[in-house]
Amino acid sequence: MTLTTLTSSLCLLSLCLPLRPLWAQGVEPYPHAITNRLFYPKTQIAPPVVNSPFPDPDLGAMIVRVTDGNTNPQIPKSFFRNPSEDSNEWSLDNTKFYVMGAESKVLAFAFDPETMITSALPGAGRGGALMVPLNAGPTFSFLDPDLMYGTLQRAPLTIGTYRFSTGAVQPIFDTTNCHTQPPLVARKGVSSNDNTLSSDDNRVVISAGGNAFGVQPFVIVYDQKLGCRWYNTQTGQIGGQWGAKGQVNLPERFLVNHSAISGNGRYVRIGSVTPGFAGFYIWDVSSLNIQTCRLHTDLALHCSGYFAIGYDAYINAAGSIDELNTLRRPLGDIDAFTPLINPLPLPHYFGMTKHFAWNNGRVNSSVPVCGTTYSEAGETQVKQPYDGEVFCMQTDGVASTVWRFAHNRAKWNGEYYWTEPFGNLSLDGRFFAFTSGWDSQVGTDQDGDPRTDVWIVKLK
Repeated sequence: MTLTTLTSSLCLLSLCLPLRPLWAQGVEPYPHAITNRLFYPKTQIAPPVVNSPFPDPDLGAMIVRVTDGNTNPQIPKSFFRNPSEDSNEWSLDNTKFYVMGAESKVLAFAFDPETMITSALPGAGRGGALMVPLNAGPTFSFLDPDLMYGTLQRAPLTIGTYRFSTGAVQPIFDTTNCHTQPPLVARKGVSSNDNTLSSDDNRVVISAGGNAFGVQPFVIVYDQKLGCRWYNTQTGQIGGQWGAKGQVNLPERFLVNHSAISGNGRYVRIGSVTPGFAGFYIWDVSSLNIQTCRLHTDLALHCSGYFAIGYDAYINAAGSIDELNTLRRPLGDIDAFTPLINPLPLPHYFGMTKHFAWNNGRVNSSVPVCGTTYSEAGETQVKQPYDGEVFCMQTDGVASTVWRFAHNRAKWNGEYYWTEPFGNLSLDGRFFAFTSGWDSQVGTDQDGDPRTDVWIVKLK
């Protein structure tokens, strides 16, 4: 029986009874969103001013612009973007969020969830943004709305916290004391922009070593009760203060460009840019076990596309049949995938790439996953349903609902990676922040490079 059949009716003895979706006993996630498959042309509109909420003229959700060329007076006309989808950009209570700016600045704002208006936090500069004294890509706590985790600016291999109410930066653990083989050296090593948390705030993951993004040889897992654990992806050796030690069950050696921990703290997803390899690895962190999903070898496993990692599940784009074809995999067995949309309705649509955000999925892997679609050819026209949109998808297996909210108006420029409409979801699933140049209407920076700003859409 297909998921579509399950959501339509239950027929027993020629009597058809409507079958309610899972949330019939509670609250539907997004009762006001469009869920049909019709085509909605994109209305051309000029970019509104900051702090002036407006409805998307096509799909109806409320949007507010967060940044413009004046947001950071220290770097006039600079760009702004969202961090990695794995970082918690939002505080637990939705009263604070941050964006990334030029020169890897972390800029935080106060937010009113009722009015969608941003304002300055204590200590903010002239543009209204508070410069957070952590390295790029920090993450808000899952438990404490006043606390953020990251790596320290003066000691980039040290994991620490920043408390907004006091402005205090507190070191937690210097990963050069993790006893890696070979030893990490602070003056040579750099942490990547990876700072992800388990949902109990107990485990923090970074990738480290090397001297640039994409060439880190270490994945470091710090458990605040058990201590440090490491995986050298160049030698295949795993060690540390807890868990199994020795050689991994994998002959491949590679360098790391991204790592992210699951909400339950058991698994780490590891990405690599090693020539000849495309796909991803999953490390069961207490063991020597590494699962692989190779894009060009394991074709039937559909290991392609951008991804989101939840409490105990993994979601990625299939890259085949239909642009919304999305797969859910248990992290303990990534070969056992299930389509989120089953069956895929006709006609099939293709031509757009997806980005995902599932921050609240690290707490509960049954909540909707959200994201954006965009053209890798830099196309700004929308020609079919779901093109250039902000959307959410049901993940609980009861139905295959797709909720549609707004056009994201992002134009990707292949020379500028962060022009993609990266998004980040609040932990209650109510707000989605995304990056967009608003059909190239927000201008260029002082060097003539395309600007992007951050926008927030209310999901309801």
